[in-house]
Amino acid sequence: MTRDLLLALIEVGYVSTENLSPLLFSTYEKLVELHSAEAEESEVLPSPPSARGLGADLDWKASITRYDITCLECGDSLRQLSSRHLRRHDLDARSYRIKYGIPRTQPLSSRQATARRRELAQQIRPWEGAARSRQSRPRKRAAQE
Repeated sequence: MTRDLLLALIEVGYVSTENLSPLLFSTYEKLVELHSAEAEESEVLPSPPSARGLGADLDWKASITRYDITCLECGDSLRQLSSRHLRRHDLDARSYRIKYGIPRTQPLSSRQATARRRELAQQIRPWEGAARSRQSRPRKRAAQE
């Protein structure tokens, strides 16, 4: 990582080759310091509690694979964790994420399903249709009056 950072700085012309050695060592030391601080932080943070004990065995990141997502409540492997499935555990998507420490922006679906949805959204471009729909509404109301 240090090498990549310094190569980028040299390419941009921010660093000359004469000043490279001291910058190389200081950058490396800073990255090592940051890495050790992150390691200490992750050891201090407790893992989220699990109702049935399954979530303690499986990290939420490991539960999401290319083709499926494993429910941390019951262990079922699905393409996505639908609200219908989560209702069986008396949860919704928000409470499931909070319970297992999953970020709010992380989709509760397999990577393949997420990629396909993203691809379809780019093709359909629903945000463009919404703008046209908002523009046409006042015309419809005026015509009705």
